[in-house]
Order: sequence, then structure tokens, then C-alpha cells
Amino acid sequence: FIPSRQGSVQSFGSDSTFAGGCEGEAPGGAKINEYQAAWNVTNAIQGMFIVSLPFAVLRGGYWAIIAMVGIAHICCYTGKILVQCLYEPDPQTGEPVRVRDSYVSIAKVCFGKKIGARVVSIAQIIELLMTCILYVVVCGDLMAGSFPDGALDTRSWMMLCGIFLLPLAFLKSLHHVSLLSFWCTMAHLLINAIIVGYCLLEIGDWGWSKVKWRMDFENFPISLGVIVFSYTSQIFLPTLEGNMEDRSKFNWMLDWSHIAAAAFKALFGYICFLTFQNDTQQVITNNLHSPGFKGLVNFCLVIKAVLSYPLPYFAACELLERAFFRGKPKTIFPVVWELDGELKVWGLAWRLTVILGTIMMAIFIPHFSILMGFIGSFTGTMLSFIWPCYFHLKLKGHLLDQKQRAYNYFIIFLGVLFCVVGIYDSGTALIHAFEIGLPF
Repeated sequence: FIPSRQGSVQSFGSDSTFAGGCEGEAPGGAKINEYQAAWNVTNAIQGMFIVSLPFAVLRGGYWAIIAMVGIAHICCYTGKILVQCLYEPDPQTGEPVRVRDSYVSIAKVCFGKKIGARVVSIAQIIELLMTCILYVVVCGDLMAGSFPDGALDTRSWMMLCGIFLLPLAFLKSLHHVSLLSFWCTMAHLLINAIIVGYCLLEIGDWGWSKVKWRMDFENFPISLGVIVFSYTSQIFLPTLEGNMEDRSKFNWMLDWSHIAAAAFKALFGYICFLTFQNDTQQVITNNLHSPGFKGLVNFCLVIKAVLSYPLPYFAACELLERAFFRGKPKTIFPVVWELDGELKVWGLAWRLTVILGTIMMAIFIPHFSILMGFIGSFTGTMLSFIWPCYFHLKLKGHLLDQKQRAYNYFIIFLGVLFCVVGIYDSGTALIHAFEIGLPF
């Protein structure tokens, strides 16, 4: 198994299709057990964006910690009901039979073939491209935090890091890059352990009274968006469940992976905030006091971000090429690939344009935590809250009791509330942050 998504993508091999088109099972009949599946989910919901969770506690206090646990429960529930929508009872035996195989196939039934596929694909493309932008933004934040008195500012660091992303347009396969994903994740877990260890050594100076119960209505919705974004995994769960050796253990796997994620995120955010208190920065590693130690940790995270970028980038390119570059009459543009499997010259230019577009967007919207809150409030609530519950009510509503239906409607209400308020607040914060400029 190859973990691959830091947000919403999962790859099962070098030639795999991604979230938008990941229908069917693993190539070659490859299967994974429940522990491998749990690792894949854990890799998706405990990626490098966890470094922003202490900043969420700064904004939301104890309510942010409660949200980390509550949103984990909701996302675990919506993941289960989404997979339930893949099944229909057999007319003869009554046993559940898997008749659908992806998020898109469920959306086609509920929204219609054309609209369903387009709506989900657009949401996926937005989230994937925004994830790419976030990787560039976090590179700039980390490097600027490591060299606060250097000649380069945050935007300059983003452009410099972006240079190392341009060769990705020449790659035809993610196989070699995906192999690095496992070790990137291992390195990040090691960094998390180092940060937690550092905080524990400072326990004598923890600011226990700094965590408040008072809710900051202006900034708390941004924190909610950050937390929702960190739990988004629904998009690949249908494919993951379809590739399990024993599908009956899917719910068990999902429960424990989300319990572990909720416990770690809540503790990580809490003890890091207790350590750095009101000085907590958007990326927690920038709070490390030793310049050399901070620089080493940040440099490792930058390498991880650069190596993680290809996965959502390739997924976004594949979705965009499915939508626009399949040749007439299917699409308005011709295919980007030659018959021998090589990229056409203009196809290479197209892929370079995607990379440059994400770098330029990062430069123009260089505020990591606010941008992540915006994405979580928009696509995160749709993919993780609203749509799974709507699909469940539409396909399984006649089988649900009143309590189950009420809970689904409650999650939809929460999703709409988080979406509207979060988009407004994070959008306003982005405009304000853009006006005052960068802190570096």
C-alpha cells in the first residue's frame, strides 16, 4: 500500500486513477487488510497541516479542542453512511450488494448523471488545487520563519520553492514519487514527536489559564474550517473500502483511525498552545526558540511539502484533463498525450501552467491558516458533512428511523452553518490580511 493524499487523494499504485475517477477496485486484484486501510485513512487526516491546529486553539480556546473531537465523530459517521450508499439489498436474498463504487457514482444517482459528476468533480478540483496552493504557502511560511532577518521575504521563498516544483510537469508516472510518500509521513510523525517532546520539557511554564471558554465569533469559524479541512477523507473511502480484504471490518477501521486522530490532534493542539500561549503562530514550528533547531525542523517540513505536492497536483491534472482534454466530440480540446505515451509540447505547457497558477495563487493569497479555513468551510463541509448525509437520506431514507433522519438533518444544518459563516469570516479575514500585507 502507498499512502498518498495529504487532504483528499489516495493512490493504490503507479497507474492508479485518483479521487474523481477512482472507480472499481485496485489493479491486479491487490487487496489491503484493515490495518493498512487504517494507515491510509490516518495518513489522509493527520497530514502536515496538523501544524496549524495549535493556532486554531489560540482562536477557539476549549471550543476548538471540543470541535477536534466532535468533527472527528461526525466525519467518521458520514464516512460510514457514504459507504452504505454504495450498497443496495439483493431482491432475492435481501443481502446488501455493492452496486456503486465511488463518490461520483453515488452523486450521479442523487444529482443526475451529468450534474452529479460535474458537481463532485468541481469540488474535488477546487480542494486539490487549493491543497497544492497550501503546500506552496506553507513552504514560504516555514522558510521565512527560519530566516526572519534574511534578505528573502515570504513571497520570495514561495517563488524559490516553486522552482523545484516545475520539473513535475515532465513526469508521466507518480510511481517513484509515491514511494517517497511513506517515508515523508514517517519523517513528519518524527517531527510531531519532537515538537511534543519539546513542549513537554517546557511543562513548568505552561499557561494553563490562557485557554479560554469564551468564543471568539470573529475568528472561531476560521478555526472550524481548519479543523474540518484536516479531517476530509470521504472522497476516497468508497475505493478504500472496495479494496479491503474483509469489508466487514471497515467500520471498525474507521472508528479507531478517527479516535486516534481526534486524540492526537486535541492533545497536540492543546499542549502546543499551553507551551507558546498567545504567541502561537500559524505554523507551530515557527515558535521553536532555537534558530538552528527551528531551521532544521522547518527545512524537513519544506522537503515534505515539496514531495507531497505532486500527488494532489497529478490528481487535479487528471480531473481537468478528463473534463477538457479528451478530444472532440467529448471535450472542446484535443488529448494532451501522443500515441506513444509522451506529452505533447502544448500539453507540457498546460501542465506547467497549472503549477505556475498554484504558485501565483499562493503568492497573492499567502496566509496559510486563513486560506485553509476558507477551503475547509467551502469544499470540506460539502464533501464531509452535507453531501454524505443528503445521499444517505435520499437513498436510504425509507430504512432510517426518526432519530437517524434527525441526526442527518442536524449534520446538514451544521455543514451549511459552518460553510456560510466560515466562508464569510475567512473571506473577510483574507481581504483584511491582503490589505495589511505579510508579517515578514
